[in-house]
Amino acid sequence: MAISRTFMSFNLFIFFLVIATTNGQAPAPTPSGPTNITAVLEKAGQYTMFIRLLKSTQAADQINTQLNSSSSQGLTVFAPTDNAFSSLKSGTLNSLSDQQKVQLVQFHVLPTLLTMPQFQTVSNPLRTQAGDGQNGKFPLNITSSGNQVNITTGVVSATVANSVYSDKQLAVYQVDQVLLPLAMFGSSSAAPAPAPEKGGSVTTGSASGSDGGGDSTDSSDAERIRYGIIATVAAIAASSLWI
Repeated sequence: MAISRTFMSFNLFIFFLVIATTNGQAPAPTPSGPTNITAVLEKAGQYTMFIRLLKSTQAADQINTQLNSSSSQGLTVFAPTDNAFSSLKSGTLNSLSDQQKVQLVQFHVLPTLLTMPQFQTVSNPLRTQAGDGQNGKFPLNITSSGNQVNITTGVVSATVANSVYSDKQLAVYQVDQVLLPLAMFGSSSAAPAPAPEKGGSVTTGSASGSDGGGDSTDSSDAERIRYGIIATVAAIAASSLWI
């Protein structure tokens, strides 16, 4: 009888142990409905700044709505890492208006789903949700060689580091630079510094005593003053001889 009780107690212990273990290891339920862009990025990590922009501009809601649309052709999102945002000049984001922040986020989104192999056959410039690249304001050009994909905007060059997420609706790729559109950053970031003015020769009233080869306007003025003083002294000396 004692053996039977021990056996039953042992079986009950194993039963509850199995239940506890099973409940502890049960995977989290897969969320139903459309893919959520911010949930994808939060799970991947290192996209805090981009997530913040997506939420503050309400672009995240727009993307999720498009993914849930029956007429959607899918979306491609280029997600800059937190390190990419850290490399921006101080105050870059704060200097943008609310509308410009929306356009900046939209510039990272393509209105079609592109897989890695499709990058090799795309036609440049690509259209983003910020606008058509044909007008020169939001050009986004992609070059691909093997597994390496590069992106140029006319302001910065970025590299697609890896694929973060992909399904039949959405493809998310990590990029190592924030994609700055030409329409917003071209004048300040790409414009060359003005060239110094060339010092031209200064024409003097009398060329007989001057070589006219001054390196600058200041040096030419000094020459004229020096020769003027010499001429004045010479005139005084000559007049004193006649007295």
